[in-house]
Amino acid sequence: MSFDQEWASVRASAAASAGTRLNQADGAGSSGNVDLAVNQDKLGWIGHAAYELHTRLKTDGNHARASTSEAATMMTVNGFQTGAAMRTVHDTWNSQLKTLLDACAHISNHLDYSASSQAKVDQDIEASLSVSKINEYLK
Repeated sequence: MSFDQEWASVRASAAASAGTRLNQADGAGSSGNVDLAVNQDKLGWIGHAAYELHTRLKTDGNHARASTSEAATMMTVNGFQTGAAMRTVHDTWNSQLKTLLDACAHISNHLDYSASSQAKVDQDIEASLSVSKINEYLK
């Protein structure tokens, strides 16, 4: 079987079994087994966990940076070939740590924004739908 044939087969079977629903609530065309629900408490908890992880990584992730850099320099100066490898480990670790810190900050900031944005939307809806307006809609 060629790659194209195998790919077409995989795509066809995935399309036949796909259960993804975007922008669709329970009702017409849905199976009724919604498994994704988000509330403010969960968003807040996840955002807080991301913030705490960021805080700990910022200090704990840099714990060995100075000693690793010094070891790499000393090994290189003294003619050890492993000095270059140690420098590569040091630089790679710093790069990966920065990427992870950025991701944690992004998650925390985004969830904080989402939670406050949703709270504002809820307040706007509550303010615009007074009891008298609801009565007008029901008449």
